Amino acid sequence: MAKGSDRKRREKWAIYLGEACKYLALVCIAMLGFSIRLFSVIKYESVIHEFDPYFNYRVTQFLTKEGFYDLWNWFDDRTWYPLGRVIGGTVYPGLIFTAGTMYKILHFFNIPIHVQEVCVFTAPLFSAFCALACYGLVKEIRGVGAGLLASAFVACVPSYISRSVAGSFDNEGVAIFALVNVFYLFIKTVNTGSLFWATMSVLGYLYMVMSWGGYSFIINLLPIYCLTVIASGKLNARVYVAFAPLIIVGTLMSASIPVVGFNAVLMSEHFGAFFTFAVLHAALLVQYMRRMLSPRHFKVVVTMVLTGAAAAIGVGLAIVIAYVLRSPTLGWTGRSLSLLDPTYAGRFIPIIASVSEHQPPSWTSYIMDLHILVFFAPAGIIACFSRSNLGTLFLILYGVTAVYFSGVMVRLMLVLAPAACCLGAVAISDLLATLASSLKAGVRQALSGKPAPEESVDAVEADTDADAVAAAAASARSVTPAKAGKDKEDKSKEEKEKPKKKKKDEEAKSYYALPIPAVLGLLALLCTMLAMGVIHCVHASADMYSSPSIVLQSWRQDGSMHVFDDFREAYAWLRHNTHREAKVASWWDYGYQTTAMANRTVVVDNNTWNTTHIATVGRAMSSPEYKAWQIYRSLDVDYVFVVFGGLVGYPSDDINKFLWMVRIGGGVYPEIKEPDYLANGNDYRVDASATKTMLNTLMYRLSYLDFADESQLSFGQRGLDRVRQTVIGKLNFKLTYFEEVFTSQHWMMRIYRVRDKPLRDPSQNIKAKRSAVKSKRA
Repeated sequence: MAKGSDRKRREKWAIYLGEACKYLALVCIAMLGFSIRLFSVIKYESVIHEFDPYFNYRVTQFLTKEGFYDLWNWFDDRTWYPLGRVIGGTVYPGLIFTAGTMYKILHFFNIPIHVQEVCVFTAPLFSAFCALACYGLVKEIRGVGAGLLASAFVACVPSYISRSVAGSFDNEGVAIFALVNVFYLFIKTVNTGSLFWATMSVLGYLYMVMSWGGYSFIINLLPIYCLTVIASGKLNARVYVAFAPLIIVGTLMSASIPVVGFNAVLMSEHFGAFFTFAVLHAALLVQYMRRMLSPRHFKVVVTMVLTGAAAAIGVGLAIVIAYVLRSPTLGWTGRSLSLLDPTYAGRFIPIIASVSEHQPPSWTSYIMDLHILVFFAPAGIIACFSRSNLGTLFLILYGVTAVYFSGVMVRLMLVLAPAACCLGAVAISDLLATLASSLKAGVRQALSGKPAPEESVDAVEADTDADAVAAAAASARSVTPAKAGKDKEDKSKEEKEKPKKKKKDEEAKSYYALPIPAVLGLLALLCTMLAMGVIHCVHASADMYSSPSIVLQSWRQDGSMHVFDDFREAYAWLRHNTHREAKVASWWDYGYQTTAMANRTVVVDNNTWNTTHIATVGRAMSSPEYKAWQIYRSLDVDYVFVVFGGLVGYPSDDINKFLWMVRIGGGVYPEIKEPDYLANGNDYRVDASATKTMLNTLMYRLSYLDFADESQLSFGQRGLDRVRQTVIGKLNFKLTYFEEVFTSQHWMMRIYRVRDKPLRDPSQNIKAKRSAVKSKRA
């Protein structure tokens, strides 16, 4: 009796110890996910990165000063001059509300922290939350061990780090957590059938819609999953409880967000969800009639129901087709069409195609951003097929769809990263379980000198069985009388299938026992690969993704570091040396930074909602000086700046972006033709072989003014562009309609004032010459 109680006590303490280790591991993983993203602050300083984050930072500043209500009604007259922008109706507020709420909570507890610091550390904090959500998702599907592995992977995968380092205050910083959280809550609801978890799933979806336009991935993936469940004959009431409230209630709640509005019910991206909702009810109706009617009556009624349903669906499809045909894009947004047809943006929307993160990734990008997960994720799909259930089916569909979309647009590697982490964790978890069980069996056999019993080898499903028991218990607590009959029927089916499953498991055991040398070799190889993965992730975070685009570094020959701070230098000059109401024109990439850091009104910015306005700036940059002066004067522009990298070798300058200005401008203004700017009709050059049209453009003249003399002084080669590796075609020229007022230390930012009158009025010179000719003739 005493031995039995001691054994129970040891088992109880073993369970407590296991739970403590699990939570300690999760805390360590969350700390890893947060701390690995702090290299940017350690190496540089606490600064906002990139372009879009500056707009989010500026809006968050307004929120903390004016409040949540005033943000919805804020009309920003410092952007898109003279049009302006209604901020509340054109922004996804999730990130801004999150940072603003954290700021107010900290100040409520008298923690004096600046709003910039809150914005800088928001993305690393939510990366830790994403790791926890990823653990929950994989735990629901394959158990605790696989969940911990998935959590560790997503905490340090480079693809996710690239958009969540400290200072990357962009929507994706919280949206990837929201995405994984919705999937976790959805699968939790599928496993339990609980209305509580269904409600949490709807609220999680609402937060996702508030945070990122990528919510359309969820609203299309879940219908695909539901249709697959119906087609595979695995439909049950729990799937309905998970899917139906999210589609109906989630859609209604998302329509209350101004930036989404009626698009939640009028755009083609959402029609698949509504169609699946109807099919789901039809499938459940058929199941109900199958249980309630005899086979003969069931056949008659189903024929009638399916005929009526087909007619109703036909009428509905006709109405939907008539509706979408009214739109030239068939009700799809330009970005959605770019995903469905990768060539669409290049042919019709050059402003989307011009963004580097909208380009397809190379194979090296997958190796760089996923590393060892490139090898383990496909193995995870195979592992999910080998032990298929509702959870693994979702993981397979998530992985396959994410792979497709990441192949279309490099930005969507973010969506693939959690899927690859989950699938890779499933594969490695199964591999480790197999190796551990084989090692255990081999050690027992070596110690006893007898063959190990078969049950000692089968440790693969231990975690999954425990979680299945817990899920069944939760489901039993939430069951209602209406579901009791269905649950009994499901249990009877499972009882019938148990002998078959047992036989399959016994057959599979013979494949699990591996020789000890093979087990040790595989463990050493796996540990080596995991160690290399960790080293790669730290390298990617420290050296590749922590550099803010606004502050650049390079290494000197003596090993010391040289900092290029030209961007902040130029924005500070604009802020302190121009009138507060001055209008500034540049290419749209720099609009958010100009407004936030220089506090000046801009003509265009990164929102890109008005293609015509952006095309007007492109037209000015690709026009001769006099025509560009007229365009900028008509827009009341006071200053124009360009980014130039020819002196220091900075490749992301405006000369390299110039052809996109031509294409976007030519899409609205037919007089701009791309071949006019290309040597021999297909070669983009800035040297002596460049076309006359190219050499006379405002962009060329603003970039290369006095460059020949400066390059001679800097590195002894007159007129050599270090980015294009060629001597420029026009060395000496002067500006008539624009005046240089500032050039940064390394010539990366050049600011020009738009003259009220030309330095020399050509019309007066012509009149003077004509009068002189007439006087001579007289």
